[in-house]
Amino acid sequence: MKVYYKEDVLKNGFKQAVITQQDDYEGNVVITLIRKSTKIKSAKCILYIHGFNDYFFQETAAEEFLKKGYNFYALDLRKYGRSILRNQKPNNAKHLSEYYEDIDQALHVIRDEGNTQVVLFGHSTGGLIITLYAAVRKQFPLFDALICNSPFYDFNVPWIQKKTVIPILSFLGRQNPNLALPIGFSKFYGKSLHTSDYGEWDYNLQWKPHTAPSINAGWINAIHEGHLLISRGISINKPILILHSERSVYPSKWSEEMFEGDAILNVKDIIEKSKLIDSPSKEVVGFKSAMHDLVLSKLPIRNLVFKTIFEWLEKSL
Repeated sequence: MKVYYKEDVLKNGFKQAVITQQDDYEGNVVITLIRKSTKIKSAKCILYIHGFNDYFFQETAAEEFLKKGYNFYALDLRKYGRSILRNQKPNNAKHLSEYYEDIDQALHVIRDEGNTQVVLFGHSTGGLIITLYAAVRKQFPLFDALICNSPFYDFNVPWIQKKTVIPILSFLGRQNPNLALPIGFSKFYGKSLHTSDYGEWDYNLQWKPHTAPSINAGWINAIHEGHLLISRGISINKPILILHSERSVYPSKWSEEMFEGDAILNVKDIIEKSKLIDSPSKEVVGFKSAMHDLVLSKLPIRNLVFKTIFEWLEKSL
């Protein structure tokens, strides 16, 4: 599949290609594939999949892979970041399988551009998506391994809510997927990242606002159904590396503690649900003082994260 690239908003050698997908229940759909090639002759690459209320801006992470001889690709999924259209509610989905077509298209382009060894790298919701994707694409030869950065394998709510509130909201989502829910996420996480507050990263606050847009009940159902698949046990036939912070943090007001743990997910859930993933090769690694997006943690932590990743890739591929 031939696509046409233009300069990306990141500049610095990053290019983007907008790919039209089939229309869905909201109308027109596009995805955006971002690319930067390593200066080292190589046929291996990374395909990065972002999380919820997110898009690809982690340029420093890309540069680490480029230095190691990996071509780097990232995908802004439908209704996220570069791919949001006027007819769409940002982040909206009824089924996580909607994203499988997006990944399929990206992988076909990546292979057509000469890459023969492809690693999927998913953060948070992206980690959940690529895990489920690998389970249903077992005979698909277009990717070779998975790296999950703080994968969203369960809702970060008390046990009783997981057994009562989430199933009720999921049921509502099946009946009325467009029902808006006044459920948000802590704005402190965004403040811990962005240079306008306490963080070291500059990114588009329209594409990744501190307070995420309200979600639909259909989105809750989509995520819940994905979580149920994980909880029942899931099998993939590719090596998988699952990375997470060693602890979660729950500050009720701004605190430097935000830099010392995962402020979005319960890391105990990640550890427990990872046990239910069957793979020919699986490693689960925790990092002390790591943030939710491990590659946005303080420099010494992210250096250790990348050291772990490259050591794993060396022995797994």
